[in-house]
Amino acid sequence: MATFNLQDYETVEERLKRFWADHPKGRVITDLIKHDADKGLWVCKSYIFRSEADIDPAATGLAYEVDSSRGPQQTAALEVCETSSIGRALANMNYSGNKRSSREEMQKVQRATAPAPKQDVSPWMSQLEKVTTLEQARALYKEAQKTAPKAVLDAITLKADTLK
Repeated sequence: MATFNLQDYETVEERLKRFWADHPKGRVITDLIKHDADKGLWVCKSYIFRSEADIDPAATGLAYEVDSSRGPQQTAALEVCETSSIGRALANMNYSGNKRSSREEMQKVQRATAPAPKQDVSPWMSQLEKVTTLEQARALYKEAQKTAPKAVLDAITLKADTLK
């Protein structure tokens, strides 16, 4: 697990409030520049303008996110990606508080380093005990690939090897 205090990091919302206070006529434009549904990958770019008259952005920021089976990426990976890209753009304009990374980015680090929750494998092992043919082992393996942990897949493979 990563060792840092999330409270030491400013949120993107806090950065935005400071930006709007300094630039009430500013603009924030976001763009989804890549979405790969097969890989569950999202890439966003944000553009920060100091005023509505500005033609070129004062800063830009890129961020990526990957769909996940847990956390906010389970249902809102695009939104998380967009928020991160805004935070990066604001950091590039020196709206980064005491740390360049935003709290949201550090939460991403925390999620990536957290151990995966333990999964109950007993239902899979009960099904595996009933397997008597190679065909049944293959069918169970195909089903297990969707959600079962690697240990279950390894156990099915070992059982299939004994049935050949």
